[in-house]
Amino acid sequence: MTEFGLHCSHEQIPPGDLLGAVIAAERAGFDAAMCSDHFSPWSERQGESAFAWSWLGAALQATNLSFGVVNAPGQRYHPAIIAQAIGTLASMYPGRFWAALGTGEYSNEHITGGAWPRKEVRNARLRESVDVIRDLLNGEEVSRDGLVKVDRARLWTRPAEAPPLIGAAVSTATARWCAEWADGLVTVNAPDDHLREMIAAYRDAGGRGPVCLQVHLSWAPTQQEAESIAHDQWRGNIFPPPICWDLATAEEFDIVADQVTVDQVAKVVNISADLEQHTAWLRGYIDLGFDRLYLHHVGQDLRPFIETFGAKVLPALR
Repeated sequence: MTEFGLHCSHEQIPPGDLLGAVIAAERAGFDAAMCSDHFSPWSERQGESAFAWSWLGAALQATNLSFGVVNAPGQRYHPAIIAQAIGTLASMYPGRFWAALGTGEYSNEHITGGAWPRKEVRNARLRESVDVIRDLLNGEEVSRDGLVKVDRARLWTRPAEAPPLIGAAVSTATARWCAEWADGLVTVNAPDDHLREMIAAYRDAGGRGPVCLQVHLSWAPTQQEAESIAHDQWRGNIFPPPICWDLATAEEFDIVADQVTVDQVAKVVNISADLEQHTAWLRGYIDLGFDRLYLHHVGQDLRPFIETFGAKVLPALR
C-alpha cells in the first residue's frame, strides 16, 4: 500500500513551526515525512534554512513517523560526518530513518569556499561518499585517498541494522546510475511520461527498494489563492539543470525568476483549489508505481493543507 508523507521544507518555514506541522500531520493521518537539507533558501521570499539534522532529532522524538532527509555529502559535509549523523539517528530510532544522497546544488555548497566541480566529478565524488558512508555504517575502519579523503575513521555508535541509503535523481541517466548503489529512488513530480521512464530506468537497471516521489503542490480555498501561493514561493524553482545546480544565492534565483508566470510555475507545481483534482493527480502517481508520495504544499502555512488533505484527500486515496 502506498505511503503518504509530508515534505518539510526548511527553506520556507521556521523549525519550530515545522515541528508543529509534522506533529499535526501525524494526527491528521500522514504516514511519514521527509525534509530538505539546505544552507540557503531558493528565494529571499522563503527566508529560512534551519539545520535539518538538529530538527530531525526533535521530529523523530515528537512523532512516531518515519523520516528521511535529502543530503549532498562530499563538499559542505564530509561523508564520515554524515555517516555519524545517520548512524546516531538510526541507532536512536531504529527502522524509522533513511537518507537520500545526491550531488547537491552550488547555492548550498559554495559556502565552504571550494570550487564547484563539473557534474561528472560530482557524481564520482558522491559515489565515493556513498561507499565511505556504507562502510562506516557496517562497522569498518575507513581510509581513502581519492576525491574524498578519509583517515582511519570508525563509527563507534551504530544502529543494529544500517538504514536505507536512497538515490536522489531527476534524470533517467541518474536513475539508472543510482540502481548500482541505492536502496531506493526519490525524485520530484514531472510529466507522467518522464516519471514512467524514471521508474523503468531504475528498475530495469536492477534498482531495488521503494520508488518515492516528492509532489510539489499548492492548494487553497480559491484558485487565485493557490496560484498566488505557488507563484510567490516557488517561481524560482522552475528551472531545469544545470541552472538550478549552478546558481549561487537566493538573490540570483530571484533575479532569474523575475519574469516567470503562473502558467510556468504550474508546469512544476500541481496548482488547484479542487481537492478532487489533487486526488486525481496523486492517484495517477500511485498508478505509475510509486511506493511513497511525499506531499509538499509550497506555501508557508501548512496547517490548513494538512487538516484538509488529512480529512478529505488521504481517505479518498486509501
